[in-house]
Amino acid sequence: MRFSVPRSLSPSPERRRPATQRSMFGVPQDYSDDDDDSSNVSDGESIASSSTDSFVYSSPQRRQQSRSQPTSPLQTSKSGRPSLSIPDQYLMEDVTASIRLRVKHRDPYEDWENKTRKDAFVSARHNQSLTRSQLIQTQQTSHSKEQNRLAAIHNRQMQEVSAMMSKFKLAQQTEEQRMREIWKGRDKLLWDRVESVIKVEEEKLKVRLEEERRKREEEEKKKREAEEQKRIEEEKKKQHAEKLRLEAEARLKEKERERLEKERQEQMERERVAQAKAEEKERKALGMTTAEDDWKRAREGLKKLKVGPMKIVKSNKEWKSRWSAARRQITPKIGQLTNDAPTINRVSQQIVEICRPSPPYPEEIYYAILSSLSKAILNQAETEVTAEKRSAIPLAQVTVNLLWSLDSFPDIFWTKLCQRTGGWPVPYVVASTDYDGTTLTEEARVKALGYKSKEEPLSEYISRVSGIMRVYFHILFLETPKPLDPAFRTTRFWIYFSRILSQPNLLQSPVAPQILYAALDVGGSQALHIWGMQWEKLLALLYDGVTVGIYGTDKLVGGTSGEGTAARVRVQLEIERIMSGAINQG
Repeated sequence: MRFSVPRSLSPSPERRRPATQRSMFGVPQDYSDDDDDSSNVSDGESIASSSTDSFVYSSPQRRQQSRSQPTSPLQTSKSGRPSLSIPDQYLMEDVTASIRLRVKHRDPYEDWENKTRKDAFVSARHNQSLTRSQLIQTQQTSHSKEQNRLAAIHNRQMQEVSAMMSKFKLAQQTEEQRMREIWKGRDKLLWDRVESVIKVEEEKLKVRLEEERRKREEEEKKKREAEEQKRIEEEKKKQHAEKLRLEAEARLKEKERERLEKERQEQMERERVAQAKAEEKERKALGMTTAEDDWKRAREGLKKLKVGPMKIVKSNKEWKSRWSAARRQITPKIGQLTNDAPTINRVSQQIVEICRPSPPYPEEIYYAILSSLSKAILNQAETEVTAEKRSAIPLAQVTVNLLWSLDSFPDIFWTKLCQRTGGWPVPYVVASTDYDGTTLTEEARVKALGYKSKEEPLSEYISRVSGIMRVYFHILFLETPKPLDPAFRTTRFWIYFSRILSQPNLLQSPVAPQILYAALDVGGSQALHIWGMQWEKLLALLYDGVTVGIYGTDKLVGGTSGEGTAARVRVQLEIERIMSGAINQG
């Protein structure tokens, strides 16, 4: 790098210049150019003198003397060259001396200039060092900052790479776990297939061995048959004769048994009819009814409800709108029930206010609203009680509150109850004819039995009916401020068991044991406290039906289906629980 040093304004020695023209160092004006050596020397001296502004060191006397001395003709030297005159020789000597002095002379200005140049060079070196040190420091600072920035970027990138690697590792682990599970499943499937193939082969081997064994036995049997053929043929005639005699005796015994059974059933039916007629006045006096009466009441009420209020309300647009509005208010109220007294009382009061506003509804709308209320309660029993049996308690309590608060609600609720569950609330065997003697079609009888359609599975039907009946059995044992309809009193529990135990056809249905289990679970222990030994006798009769057979036969309660068998075991365990609790309390 080159540095320029500014010239300082320091004082410099002032040069003295002659006032005359440039000195010719005493060379005469008329010196000719003929003498080459002199010319060369003078030229060299002129050049030397003209290149620098030198001082004139010749004395004035010599210059005056040289001017005043006449010019002599040129003399020839020994070498053949013309010799100089004495003044010229003096002048030449003066020029030579001047040159020598000039060469040896030290100019103060030049010394100052050299010194200034050196000082400027030192200052420049110092400034250069400072600049370079500052540049190096700046570079180091910039480099350090850049390194810190790069290190931060590197750390951040390392963290990102680490996070990404962790993510990839987790994904890899997840994928490895998934692949392991897949491989495990494939291995299991493969081994299952291998085992199934082995099992099939074993079965084939077993079948082949069995076939071979059977063939050997057949061959042996043929041999024995061949040996005994004659003896068998001889005995056939005797056996055939004996068989004919035994068959004749069996036919006579079967006819006699059928006649006796028919006579026994007819006698029982006559006794039942006679007893029913004998007890008819007493039942009417006590307000008791038969199963046929209860079933007739439900079917007759359903028919009157459909052809009466429901048909009238649906045909009247304004009444239908008011009925739909009340129905939409009732449904969410039933769905808000919880098992606490304030909620139950609040919901009951709200439903009563909906059914009996001020001014009251027309009679047809009122009956239609009661029908919708009954339907909402039964729908809730079908859905919630099936899933959680404890939800039947608040639903039964609200129903009891409505039964003694709303007029005509017991009749309508009983009608809808029998419509949803068939003859099980009575209990009653639904016949092929209706209460009024009209023949029921197949579809109408399916509806009368409580099925939603022909395609409804038996398990779903049992679950739905048992949920509704659980609510009904809770209603029978709840306390009320005033007596309810006979169909909803506690005595109905005893009547229910006595009726169903007297009808073997109902007991053989797979629905019966599930309903009996719900009844015993709800009120079996309370019934034991109420009726005591009489209730124990009923339980003993029912226990025999689920363990030994109905009335001494080999037919068990619930029949032979899977649903009936499972429910029959529940009934057995529930009876044992009730009796063990009675023994512990005793």
